[in-house]
Amino acid sequence: MVIVSGIGCSSRVPFFINTYGFQTVHGRALPVAMGVKVANPELTVIAIGGDGDGFSIGGGHLAHIVRRNVDLTYIVMDNAVYGLTKGQTSPTSPTGFESKSTPYGAINIPINPMMMVLSAGVTFAARSFSGRAKQVTELVVPGIQHRGFAFIDVLSPCVTFYDTFPLYREQVTDLPESHDPGDKMQAIDQALREDALPLGLFYREERQVFSDIVRVASRHEGCDVEGVLEEYR
Repeated sequence: MVIVSGIGCSSRVPFFINTYGFQTVHGRALPVAMGVKVANPELTVIAIGGDGDGFSIGGGHLAHIVRRNVDLTYIVMDNAVYGLTKGQTSPTSPTGFESKSTPYGAINIPINPMMMVLSAGVTFAARSFSGRAKQVTELVVPGIQHRGFAFIDVLSPCVTFYDTFPLYREQVTDLPESHDPGDKMQAIDQALREDALPLGLFYREERQVFSDIVRVASRHEGCDVEGVLEEYR
């Protein structure tokens, strides 16, 4: 197992776990994790970061690793603030959020991480809350076992600079029992809810994995795309 992280409070995780780890520069956890997985597909690779690391400077990497369906798990500790640098507005901070970088209130709408990954073609998408540790575990385990890119957004309040524990305890709710994780439109509907923050497994599907296609492609000369796809099938 290899834990790859970016920069931020959450990105200290590789130092706390007794396994191989690598702390990259800010926003680059995903491309490094992808490189590790492609170089050695037998490894279990987990990328970890925060909302600033993953959705701001690293945001350009997210859509592309999703569409490639690289076989790794990405856990985002989403606290809607830059905690390591003392409380600036992040991509998931709400409109009007007052911080050191937006003293008159944030003027932009927050990013919807679940919608980002669903629209890019994710094969496993889940959300939980750090106040529900048991549920986090119940989502991380199948995320690691999933063959493909698994995205897990964990609402993780920063009690120092933006303590949203009381707010989240009011807003979070489990996905409806009728929710079908195989139905992308249902997942999108739940991701767009404004009345509550649903938690659980939003979406899951099986699709070709990037490292398998790369392995097949290495046996073909030139740009034989059709040959690669036919052998993969």
